[in-house]
Amino acid sequence: MNGLAGMEKFSHLEDKIYLTIEFAKKIREENEKIETEMTDLRDQISDLKAQNAEMEKKIEGLMSERDAIQLKIEAMLDAITVIEPEVGEVFQGR
Repeated sequence: MNGLAGMEKFSHLEDKIYLTIEFAKKIREENEKIETEMTDLRDQISDLKAQNAEMEKKIEGLMSERDAIQLKIEAMLDAITVIEPEVGEVFQGR
């Protein structure tokens, strides 16, 4: 009977070892999956940063263009005021 109890304990230990091995495999697979997802997310972040920088440049360009147009319009209004003072008063009184 002592030999049977020893075999049961050994079998139980063997089962625990196999369960531990399977658990370790599962954890390793999950870790690899998480690392892949992290790499993908880092790539997405990098792409978004590049897009953001591009959009900031476009906005800067549009703001510069807007300022240039505003200056041109003001110059045209000043020219109109010189020619027709009454029209200039209307624009100044907006």
